[in-house]
Amino acid sequence: MKQGKGLPVFSGVAIGPAVVYRKSQRVLPVSSGDPQLEQSKFDAARETARQQLSQLYEKAKAELGEDKAAIVEVQMLMLDDLDYLDGVADAIAGGAAAAIAALDTGESFAQIFAAMDDEYMNARSADIRDMSHRVYDILCGNTGFQLPEGSFLLVAEDLAPSETIQLPRERILAFVTRQGSSSSHTAILARTLNIPSLVQANLPLEDAENCEVLAVDGFTGTWYTDPDPETLAMLKEKQAAAADARFALEAYRGKKSVTKSGKSVLLCANIGSPEDARAALAGDAEGVGLMRSEFLYLGRSSLPTEEELFDAYRTVAEIMGQRPVVIRTLDIGADKQVSYMGLEKEENPALGLRGLRICLTREEIFLPQLRAIYRASAYGNLSVMFPMVASLWELKAAKALCAKVRAELTAEGVETKEVPIGVMIETPAAAVLAPELAKEAAFFSVGTNDLTQYTLAVDRQNAKLGDFYDPYHPALMALLAHIAKSANEAGIWAGICGELGADPKMTETFLKMGFTELSMAPGRILETRKLVCESEV
Repeated sequence: MKQGKGLPVFSGVAIGPAVVYRKSQRVLPVSSGDPQLEQSKFDAARETARQQLSQLYEKAKAELGEDKAAIVEVQMLMLDDLDYLDGVADAIAGGAAAAIAALDTGESFAQIFAAMDDEYMNARSADIRDMSHRVYDILCGNTGFQLPEGSFLLVAEDLAPSETIQLPRERILAFVTRQGSSSSHTAILARTLNIPSLVQANLPLEDAENCEVLAVDGFTGTWYTDPDPETLAMLKEKQAAAADARFALEAYRGKKSVTKSGKSVLLCANIGSPEDARAALAGDAEGVGLMRSEFLYLGRSSLPTEEELFDAYRTVAEIMGQRPVVIRTLDIGADKQVSYMGLEKEENPALGLRGLRICLTREEIFLPQLRAIYRASAYGNLSVMFPMVASLWELKAAKALCAKVRAELTAEGVETKEVPIGVMIETPAAAVLAPELAKEAAFFSVGTNDLTQYTLAVDRQNAKLGDFYDPYHPALMALLAHIAKSANEAGIWAGICGELGADPKMTETFLKMGFTELSMAPGRILETRKLVCESEV
């Protein structure tokens, strides 16, 4: 037995087989110099892609229905498109490597389709790109991450947001990463899934690969490889006790979140996808306080279309019924990067082009999202909020675009509802300007992760600065009190949607400050409701 430590990001105990995730190493796509050989490589890769897509089609049809699976079927048909095949053959004959020929030809065709006026043909550009990227990956030796059947603990050096969203969430018992922080997206996902997980763990990947059983104690931050019988018995006892504690919280399911003195608070869930909305209902959330739109943009090779965004937002609205749903507009940038947007490398990405700054400077990205949100508003109780606001003019500019989009949709005969517009307070500037912003906003929602980072000038992704990242810092508490006071005086509601929202040490403090909504991982709703109901505030 070996054991070590990590930083726990969600409590509990997990025991099972370990799977180590290593990033794929691609072989550079250099031509062999023999066009006939390169053509044969392409033909073989095309057949592999056909097999992969066929399996994906059957899976999508079974899980999502034939309508959604049709997207995969279109890509299968494109593998046999004569114009595409001729284009690849011509590029190979001209001396290109098979991988480059497949990718460049696909990109050329995608751009042609993207320029068409016909909406259906325009949408096919993303399918062509996705198909050609698949063939390219196969030719480069990137066969993807192969996972075993059954449940497992996932071990990695680190996980990017675009990687975590593609994982089979229902089969992961725990995350263990050697890097990361308590506010990283791996940690956020662990809390969403209610699985005991560690970051900054000193677990060698080779030890995880060679053990038969890996155990994680999310209460103490300890990992064990092949635990001895005594340790295993202790961990199973802890696991059973945690299950009993979760069962006891069921007494608070369906109860109103009201303190003993009669003060009400709305307990909502943070989500990133329609699938998470179902987890929110299972956790007894009273709404969605934060839908992270960027997860609809990650793990792709091109921008999602307006229709794809609309489908996702409408699905969430329908799942949540009349419960409120707050959608945060695209917050790409900093640690959440997508290559297809063509964002330049920045010296300080956390202080660079991200959040609303991208949306206001790239309307071709922002407007389809706003259209999707307003179209989906007819199906539920939606609000929208903007991230990374630092000035009043930014909020006014974004509101003007919202008004423009709604007017256009109305002129087109599309049904929409009024969508309350709020501000995500996560910069010190927005916090200080809260009284002025409250005159233009319908609500505030505080992103405590970034507000802490920017207030203390501490990179929340830097594991070496853990001792300096203090979410209880007096300066932060002063800003939070000012934000709540400004909202209350203006007659708008204010909530917390950062990780502090579920911190049991802060629940009463937030209630005293005047926050009336707390949003958190779905698995923390019931325990927070228990604290609220037992509070004297």
